[in-house]
Amino acid sequence: MRFIQVLKNIWKIEDLRQRLLITALFVAIYRFGSYVVLPGVDPALLASLRTNASSGLLGLLDMFSGGAFANASIFALGIMPYISASIVMQLLGIAVPYFQKLQREGESGHTKMNQYTRYLTVLILLMQGPAYIYGALQGAIPGGFWDWVLPSTIILAAGSMFVLWLGERITDKGVGNGISFIILIGIIARLPHALVAEWDRLFNAPGGLLVFLIEIFFLLIVTGLAIMLVQGTRKVPVQYAKRVVGNKQYGGVRQYIPLKVNAANVMPIIFAQAIMFIPITLAQFAAKDGGGFIGALMNSNSFWYNLLFGLLIIAFTYFYTAITVNPTQMAEDMKRNNGFIPGVKPGKRTAEYLDTIMSRITLPGSIFLALVAIMPAFASILGVNGQFAHFFGGTSLLILVGVVLDTLQQIESHLLMRHYDGFLKSGSKIKGRTGSIAAY
Repeated sequence: MRFIQVLKNIWKIEDLRQRLLITALFVAIYRFGSYVVLPGVDPALLASLRTNASSGLLGLLDMFSGGAFANASIFALGIMPYISASIVMQLLGIAVPYFQKLQREGESGHTKMNQYTRYLTVLILLMQGPAYIYGALQGAIPGGFWDWVLPSTIILAAGSMFVLWLGERITDKGVGNGISFIILIGIIARLPHALVAEWDRLFNAPGGLLVFLIEIFFLLIVTGLAIMLVQGTRKVPVQYAKRVVGNKQYGGVRQYIPLKVNAANVMPIIFAQAIMFIPITLAQFAAKDGGGFIGALMNSNSFWYNLLFGLLIIAFTYFYTAITVNPTQMAEDMKRNNGFIPGVKPGKRTAEYLDTIMSRITLPGSIFLALVAIMPAFASILGVNGQFAHFFGGTSLLILVGVVLDTLQQIESHLLMRHYDGFLKSGSKIKGRTGSIAAY
């Protein structure tokens, strides 16, 4: 079988084999830490927390942490505080001149921005730690503020920073983007629980097996839509002028710039989800469920939650596309390589043309992304179990599809560099979330 042969080829490449083994080791450490309960907490007292974290927004938060949230683990706060800090720093990079200057300083500026992001992450963790303890644990708190809450907050903060360190090590020495991979592992870890819970719900129901098969069928359809969203492109033709150097002729060929329909990938949905977790943090700090508009924002099936979530996704899609796709740079690179878009003047006109195309394809892409993101709410309304409903689109499915495609693309690149066939037929390539426009 082709798949078996691909696995054999992967094992033959020493560097790739080591990267995969290192990634597996770091993932095992992360999963082990998800079950290490905070010192002094009686696991038997966490039944109510596990019940609350089985569905709704708390269930989504628990899924991002791979079950660590419901286990009162040392990794309970997960990686989301770092993502929240990253959002703030990117916004500051647009609004504050000092951070704008850092972004233009190359590697040194990038290092400083990362340093500030980590400081902000620690600050967020020190605020979220007590919120989690007083809001989520409640009756499971074995001591007072100074003798238990403060040390536990420090442990939770250290646990999240250790998860961040694991993610960075996966990026450097493993396969794939480490931070995204950590989130992916958390999502995959909850999938078996979700499937078992849905099967238990339908097992004794009339026609339960048929309903379960229909749900799996629609899940596959939504997965296909998510793959289309991640891989969809609009090709812009580029003509390269002929050049004669000595006895050789260069150029004279037509190529295409693959502008992605969703150039921001899954980052808008991760950013929007991090913002939507704020009401939970506030409610946990107050140790109450919340009411009114805040209460509606804590219910992932409510109209106001999904409306605001969808609008945030659309806004972040435009924001992230603007900072990742630079039409001016693309136009200058094409001009420098004697390339031009037929019917469009090189330089400024080309940049304006590319910017117009990106604006036109980003709008439907962002709306489609928002629709896929709120599909779990419709699944819950139709009676699907809360845990399983999270996989009918939403943040979980889009991250799962995007990160898996990225990881497979990296593995395939290693195979092709060593002249082995990839996962697909010879001549085909897996398209990940990373666009090819960087070449221009």
